[in-house]
Amino acid sequence: MSTENLPQSPDSPSRKPRVAVVFGGRSSEHGISVVTAGAVLKAIDRTRYDVLPIGITQDGRWALTADEPERMAIAERRTPSVDQLAESTEGAVVLPVDPADREVVYSEPGSVPKALGEVDVVFPVLHGPYGEDGTLQGLLELSGIPYVGSGVLSSAVGQDKEYMKRVFTSFGLKVGPYLVIRPREWTQDEAAARKRIVDFAGEHGWPLFVKPARAGSSIGITKVDGLSGLDDAVAEARRHDPKILVEAALRGREIECGVLEFEDGPRASLPAEIPPPDTHAYYDFEAKYIDSTPGVVPAPLTDEETAEVRRLAVEAFDAASCEGLVRADFFLTEDGEFVINEINTMPGFTPISMYPQMWQATGVSYQELVDLLIQAALRRSTGLR
Repeated sequence: MSTENLPQSPDSPSRKPRVAVVFGGRSSEHGISVVTAGAVLKAIDRTRYDVLPIGITQDGRWALTADEPERMAIAERRTPSVDQLAESTEGAVVLPVDPADREVVYSEPGSVPKALGEVDVVFPVLHGPYGEDGTLQGLLELSGIPYVGSGVLSSAVGQDKEYMKRVFTSFGLKVGPYLVIRPREWTQDEAAARKRIVDFAGEHGWPLFVKPARAGSSIGITKVDGLSGLDDAVAEARRHDPKILVEAALRGREIECGVLEFEDGPRASLPAEIPPPDTHAYYDFEAKYIDSTPGVVPAPLTDEETAEVRRLAVEAFDAASCEGLVRADFFLTEDGEFVINEINTMPGFTPISMYPQMWQATGVSYQELVDLLIQAALRRSTGLR
């Protein structure tokens, strides 16, 4: 591996803050994370920051990757992978284990490890388990490296839809009807677990949405119109997470709102509306990322509705003790009430994602958004918050 293009030495008097953009990961959202990283790498102001791209392969290896955002886009309806970008199939990046030392090292079998220099902040653009769920955040806390986004607890709460809803309810935010099937319930007494779901449908009606409790990007979700499709939907959800969530369908409009941390606290963006896609049963993975179903920004709401959803988005951000950024997703029901569906502590950040589009409509460009997030992370220290 050549080191001639690595960032400047930390001893250089003109050294800029070094940002490690970490992406990929072991979850089913690996490819979308790579796409997000490409957009972030392209947007970071290189006159202000040095950049170190680090990809995590699907088997968990931390790889030094090419800094080539143009190779990190969806092509021919396929998402890219870290393996396609890695400098080596064997080399690995190692974070420091001493909070007093932020030096990142690259090593290959049979070679002397190479120092890549100190990292001032990590921008983790991983989605799903092993990245967005508090695990990576815990590692960075142990390493003493500041990072963009929420801490360990907030990330875990934002990933687990069951506990997210429990937190929201405890803070007075309204959530829709839901049912949780834990791993042991399904494996030990499948018939009883199935009956719980059927009884839930009897109370709230079909269709139901069966989804992994700890996944994102609409991966593993099935809209179930009746009993005949239930077992296949459960199997698909359990393929991504052994704990599943069953939600009643809410009649209403899908409204999203972004929250961003400024120096004086969190603020909400103008909201967006996600109209029902023409060629999909609901706003699933392909509608979001492959067919790029457009949202409406800003959402056609009354001034009162806009103010209310912005207020609720910040309340959700604070309820889960989030930091940096959040996208809050709501339903505006037919009786005019906002019901929160979920938050994303590291929302989609691709050029077509709703979070940056909402902030652009609010007056914050993509490049400014990336800079604000890095600056917010640099202001914070690791440790208990």
